[in-house]
Amino acid sequence: MKPARLADVTIAPDLVAVADPRLAETILQNLIDNAWKLTSKTDHALIELASNNGAFFVRDNGAGFDPALAGKLFGAFQRLHNSDELTGNGIGLGTVQRAVQRHGGKIWAESELGHGATFFFTLAQ
Repeated sequence: MKPARLADVTIAPDLVAVADPRLAETILQNLIDNAWKLTSKTDHALIELASNNGAFFVRDNGAGFDPALAGKLFGAFQRLHNSDELTGNGIGLGTVQRAVQRHGGKIWAESELGHGATFFFTLAQ
């Protein structure tokens, strides 16, 4: 990771959720860390945390992934990118999914290879 690189990070104001603070931190930390890693080769990285229609989302303009492989994203040790290029242990998104499900929510992702990704999640209220 290159901590000194430039990125535009946008966090929408007034985001509110009823959630276990530790699990919410786990969700956000993993999703934002992934966005940071997957924008590492992007000249002008963009990362956004916001909500729309009752779902929170983290969006980036990084490497993205093949939508046909979306079903593999949340399995343990499922990597859609070369481990030589990106660090990680392959359990982050599985951990996020479990934390979201513990809140009665759902998580899903949309992407196009080479055009970033958006990870959406809901938390039951």
